[in-house]
Amino acid sequence: MGWYKELKETYQVYKERDPAIRTYWDVLLYPCYTAMRYHRKAHKLWVEGKHFRARLLSQIAVRRTGIEIHPGATIGKGFFIDHGTGVVIGETCEIGDNVTLYQGVTLGGTGKEQGKRHPTLEDGVMVSAGAKVLGSIRIGANSKIGAGSVVLKPVPPNCTVVGVPGRVVRMKNQVIPRDTIDQTNLPDPILQDLKLLQRANNELINRMISVESELSRMRKEKDGKQDKQNDRLCESSYLREKTHYELRPEERDYEEVGDCVFADYI
Repeated sequence: MGWYKELKETYQVYKERDPAIRTYWDVLLYPCYTAMRYHRKAHKLWVEGKHFRARLLSQIAVRRTGIEIHPGATIGKGFFIDHGTGVVIGETCEIGDNVTLYQGVTLGGTGKEQGKRHPTLEDGVMVSAGAKVLGSIRIGANSKIGAGSVVLKPVPPNCTVVGVPGRVVRMKNQVIPRDTIDQTNLPDPILQDLKLLQRANNELINRMISVESELSRMRKEKDGKQDKQNDRLCESSYLREKTHYELRPEERDYEEVGDCVFADYI
């Protein structure tokens, strides 16, 4: 494949996923393009067993682009890193065709595994800015990893993962990530949980208000019955017999009260 033909094909790949690109020559200014040219040479040396020279090339690429790709990583066609600063791709990573990464993405290990210790990304996967995919796990084809997510478990194909740790919030999504490149319209499971808690709290408050209203009504009914009972006691012949004597006004040291008053209500 001629260099100019490769440049045109790379331009078509980048044009699909980045509207900022305008001409073929803009491709030369993309860190991803420079990093991948170094990686192809370094990977060839790595396969041939020339590990030091391979690592040397990869380190030169890091200094020039800010993208660290281990020469042992296997990367398919149509690979695109938008911006790319801070991207890290580990030694045993396997990346399929038409995969898209954004700045700050880490495809790393957990530090506890031997052999295959980095993730495998199948065709059409999109990993948004700042996401971390760690360990020897497989991300299914056409899956989307939300920005800032930390993925520690395998993801089935056609899924959307968000959160820390990452959780699958949408499955069998028919939209191909590399066609939409949508990093914002993703479900938010934490917000959904908060809304559920808020709704449950509102229902509990409403039920407490209802119970308090019922208790208040019952107390009023009880008070009404007690008042009627007290009125009957005040009007009974027994009390009239006991209180038939009245003091003369000059003998009273208090004001006369018309209603009976009981200590329970003072």
